[in-house]
Amino acid sequence: MLPFESRIDEALQLRKEQGLLRTLNPVAGGNTEQIITDDKAFVNFSSNDYLGLASDESIKSVWKLAIDDYGVGSAASPMVTGHSLAHQALQQSLCQWLGYEQAVLFNSGFSANQAALFTLLEKNDTLLQDKLNHASLMEAGMLSPAKMQRFPHNNTDKLRTLLEKNGSSLVVTEGVFSMDGDTAPLDDIATLCQQHNSWLMVDDAHGIGVLGAQGRGSCHALGVKPNILVVTFGKAVGVQGAAILCDAQTGEYLYQYARHFVYSTAMPAAQAVAIDHSIQLIQTQAWRHTALANLQNSYTEYLGHLPGYIATSTPIKPYLVGSSNRAMHLAQYLREQGFWTTAIRPPTVPQGSARIRITLSAKHQPHQIKGLAEVIERFEKQYPNEDSL
Repeated sequence: MLPFESRIDEALQLRKEQGLLRTLNPVAGGNTEQIITDDKAFVNFSSNDYLGLASDESIKSVWKLAIDDYGVGSAASPMVTGHSLAHQALQQSLCQWLGYEQAVLFNSGFSANQAALFTLLEKNDTLLQDKLNHASLMEAGMLSPAKMQRFPHNNTDKLRTLLEKNGSSLVVTEGVFSMDGDTAPLDDIATLCQQHNSWLMVDDAHGIGVLGAQGRGSCHALGVKPNILVVTFGKAVGVQGAAILCDAQTGEYLYQYARHFVYSTAMPAAQAVAIDHSIQLIQTQAWRHTALANLQNSYTEYLGHLPGYIATSTPIKPYLVGSSNRAMHLAQYLREQGFWTTAIRPPTVPQGSARIRITLSAKHQPHQIKGLAEVIERFEKQYPNEDSL
């Protein structure tokens, strides 16, 4: 066996033995409140479609019409011929909505995060990151020429100490953390950055569209304007892609030096039209936010007494289980009762904190949440600990 083959085989075997092997499940309706696979239907509690926009009829209609105008692909990078009037219109909408001078578009949040850190950081810079930041941010920090240090999750005292020690830095945090559903103390972090002549970058992938007036996100909700704001379009916005919001000078710098932007084919123009339309719906269809808020209240009512319940102010509702084995058993137990949830295990989360990641969508109904709670409660009574599985 060749060295690469041996290494791959050993790594896969180890992950299998640890019960951490991930699998792909082809499904129909993964972007709706109902999943269908193997001719079975499940209530979908795993999607990031928080506002129910991913299957919205008006967005689908707008996208189809835009394909007639622009075709199905951009056919080039933005600096060649890939940047269209549709992209320009989307940038303007984002700037007006979120209060920035420039919006730089990317094909994914992963690309946007990495582009920001790789482009902005140099050898003598200091990067300070929340320990629970997304893998795209951590990887970019480790591979960048800057000195990266992590501070304990949402620990502003430790961040203050690091800023006092290092001086001017780039501080990076998320607005909403995807595995815990909690929010960052952005107002306190922003104050610390101002006091220590540092920049603040916020990845608001899971806050944009959900929090703040008219869905403007985590930062707007707390009256904070970071130097760099990353928003994604594949979650509450219901489409795909991302953008970096910044001032005009930084935007121009990214246009010139961000490799993920310069050397990637631009998102299709028709997609940009669909994103733009979705953003308008987020700002005008307040019923989606009201429905989501009511469902969060229902979740607390039905699951608040259970041992794994964690209170959050976002649609992300982690149900803590403990071991990876128990999390997998609970996910399977729920699936057998018609509820599609996902077991989140190490290395995505720390050892001993495996969980079921439950997410709510504005399209869910209270009775579906009640049914989910009843199944989890039965599992807890039947299998109260690891030994009972």
